[in-house]
Amino acid sequence: MQLETYLFFEGRCEEALEFYRGTLGAEVTALMRFKESPDPAMCQPGAEDKIMHANLRIGDTTLMASDGSCTGQPAFQGFSLSLALTDEAEAGRLFAALADGGQVQMPLTRTFWSPLFGMVADRFGVSWMINVLG
Repeated sequence: MQLETYLFFEGRCEEALEFYRGTLGAEVTALMRFKESPDPAMCQPGAEDKIMHANLRIGDTTLMASDGSCTGQPAFQGFSLSLALTDEAEAGRLFAALADGGQVQMPLTRTFWSPLFGMVADRFGVSWMINVLG
């Protein structure tokens, strides 16, 4: 069994993929637009160029992403993606990049389990935890 994460950006997927490329060094390993679907019923009028499915590799992990129903209102609640790092400077850089246009939920700080930990919701509303392994 394998657990996989699938994020629905509701019309902002391409923007999110570019943001994660620049911010996290992510690599898009697969991408299909709705107009490329073999089933024309999968495509809503006006959504032809939106992303039906993408695979995004961040470090050793692959996330899946889509524009979903293209409502324009992504709603990411009840979970966080966690980045485990060994370098405090890199953790600070990634935290600041993810916070750009987003919202800091807990500033980077020393905790009893980590020399540096923080929580941030990025500009799309995806929650991230940055955890330096100590």
